[in-house]
Amino acid sequence: MSEILKEGDKVTVKPGKDVVASMANEFRDELHAIIKESPKELAIDLTGVEMVDSVGIGVLIATHNSLNKAGGVLKVTNVAKDIFGLFTTMRLDRHFTVESA
Repeated sequence: MSEILKEGDKVTVKPGKDVVASMANEFRDELHAIIKESPKELAIDLTGVEMVDSVGIGVLIATHNSLNKAGGVLKVTNVAKDIFGLFTTMRLDRHFTVESA
C-alpha cells in the first residue's frame, strides 16, 4: 500500500518500493482510484525506488493517459539516477514531468 498525501488539487503517491510486475496490479488500482477523484496534479514520488520494470513503466504510461483525459497532469519526482536515464532514453519526459532526486 502506497503512502498517499492530498493537498488541495494535488495528490502525491509514494509507493516506497520497486515499481515492478509483482506490485503493479495493486499500484494500478490505487492510481485509478485517485484519478477518479480528478486531481489537477498527480505526483508519483519514487523516493526509495531502485527499480522500475516494463510493467511498472506501463502503469505510469497508462496513468498519464487516463489523467490526461481527465484534464490532470502527471509528475514523477525523486527519480533515482539510473531510472531517470531510462525514462529520458525512452523519452517519457516528453509526455510527463520527470524530476531526478
